[in-house]
Amino acid sequence: MYRVLLVDDDPHIQAANEAYLKKQGYEILRAENGTQALRLASTASLDAIVLDVDMPGMDGVTLCRRIRETSGVPILFLSAYAREDDRIRGLMAGGDDYLGKPYSLVELELRLRLRIGRRHGGEARGVLRFGALEIDLSLREVRFNGTAATFTALEFDLLAFLAQNPGQVFSYEQLYDRVWKSPMNRGLHNMQVCMARVRQKLDQLCPGMHYIETVRRKGYLFRAAPPA
Repeated sequence: MYRVLLVDDDPHIQAANEAYLKKQGYEILRAENGTQALRLASTASLDAIVLDVDMPGMDGVTLCRRIRETSGVPILFLSAYAREDDRIRGLMAGGDDYLGKPYSLVELELRLRLRIGRRHGGEARGVLRFGALEIDLSLREVRFNGTAATFTALEFDLLAFLAQNPGQVFSYEQLYDRVWKSPMNRGLHNMQVCMARVRQKLDQLCPGMHYIETVRRKGYLFRAAPPA
């Protein structure tokens, strides 16, 4: 089940989108403004965001830029402004797709499915096992001896990528490019902070195991069989 965040200040549009997507098997979260959406995007594991452009306070384009500072989750804009320059502005802010209002719910779901599938297309949808550590790619869950820990979407993506390439060293720039799938910009510091959180959560979940190792002046690697 994919989890999608709907961001729109129009309750009728929200209700229609939610009802249709739920029938298609999606789990739905809702936000009425940019502040709520930013909080959910930073704390919940999301597979995609459907984002209205014209909202009071923080508009959709500004919100997209803020989300892109910490996450590479697919973002699909919905807007009554469908001129070419409006679409370009949304895509330049980091959006993945742009759908003009009025729109077909069938097309909305299809575009969502395509964007989510493209992001996860190269992933094996099974469970990576390293002793007592399990990284469940389907449930997007990390477990150790049966105990699960909560990772945000970007934190999980970083850990899963490293675990799928054990023993290989990746720099911040490579992780940014491979996991976020977007050019390196001002997100380097955010990547460093996020990587620190991943290691901290792993240390709390698996004390003394040290699955992720820092390679001086090169980056990080994941050890499939860390020293006890």
